[in-house]
Amino acid sequence: MEDLVLQVGLALIFISVAALVAARLRFTIVPLLILAGIMVGPHAPVIGPIDLRFLQSAEIIHFMGRVGVLLLLFYLGLEFSLGRFLKAGRSVLIGGTIYVSLNFTLGLLLGYLLGFPPKEVLVVAGIMTSTSTAIVAKVIVELNRTANPETEMLLGMILFDDIFLALYLSILSGLVLSGATSLVGIITSASMALGFMIGLLAIGRKLVPWLNRVLDIKSDEIFILVVMAALFGIAGFSETLHVAEAIGALLLGLVLAETEHKHRIEHLLIPMRDFFGAIFFFSFGLNINPLTLGGAVLPALAAVVTTLFGNITAGMLAGRSAGLSHRASANLGITISSRGEISIVVANLAQAGGLAAALQPFAALYVLTLAILGPILTKESKSVYFALNKVFRWEKHEPVKLQQKL
Repeated sequence: MEDLVLQVGLALIFISVAALVAARLRFTIVPLLILAGIMVGPHAPVIGPIDLRFLQSAEIIHFMGRVGVLLLLFYLGLEFSLGRFLKAGRSVLIGGTIYVSLNFTLGLLLGYLLGFPPKEVLVVAGIMTSTSTAIVAKVIVELNRTANPETEMLLGMILFDDIFLALYLSILSGLVLSGATSLVGIITSASMALGFMIGLLAIGRKLVPWLNRVLDIKSDEIFILVVMAALFGIAGFSETLHVAEAIGALLLGLVLAETEHKHRIEHLLIPMRDFFGAIFFFSFGLNINPLTLGGAVLPALAAVVTTLFGNITAGMLAGRSAGLSHRASANLGITISSRGEISIVVANLAQAGGLAAALQPFAALYVLTLAILGPILTKESKSVYFALNKVFRWEKHEPVKLQQKL
């Protein structure tokens, strides 16, 4: 037990140092937290009583990271609203279809060009289509962009991507793990997932008056216990229906955003969100061994370039179809480019099925690059847009000095 407490304490020290450096540099915290995790982990040395491999504490750090993902997505749902989301149904459907279709097709094409066999090509396409909801949520909150015009569509595209991934993972599991798949089973699984998501939103909207009464609790301690019980209960039940637990948290946040207690929940939640969210990105880095990444550099970089091209193109097409400005549309494509936990899950599934060993380092380096580059590009999205605008000339700007003189 003493070693476990020491290891968790060391992990928190690394996280704190990364946070302090990020604050000092006025830099987004996500990449530094991931790099802090990569610096240690299974490949790190043991120095006397200090074990930087975090072997004994890996499970608890991973669980605390999962809690961080739930809180990040729950908070993002609170900052949005169910009413706004439902009004955007058509644009979300169009945007999600554009995003998934373009990225999955580019993934299939790149996998083929890299010379992978058919099953591995399907895996590469899945790795390249899986947006990291945790990283995207963290960056949106950190940069105070929850009220931006493109955030509404961004959330919708994340939900659409999750529905697609539920179907994709059902098919991939059958092909990779058993050599076959049941069409009836796939349809049933996907239908249950979609029905749960729609049902939760519909029932939640009807229950808002009742929720206002139930959550009218004077004690902050009891209030937050009730909210957390609902969060873990909904998220856990979501997993049993093949809906990512993080999406269950997001849906609950959308529902509770309609209640009278939204601001109270946010106030009590923010410290926990930031604490556990930081642990998630550190634990993500712990799973990446930099010593195994050498041979995957060129394929991973090709995948990164392809993803950035596909996401920015999808963002422009989806955003403009919904009436967003060119700049908001570009922000949409840039923000959703981060890759993370789901891509690693897809790669692990391929490993369990005995597919090409090259997929593991490819996925790790690809995810690492976009997990770091995605938040950076999002933070600098204004500069990225101006650079793109010089090439494509979407908008013409009058000289600022001339405007000021007039």
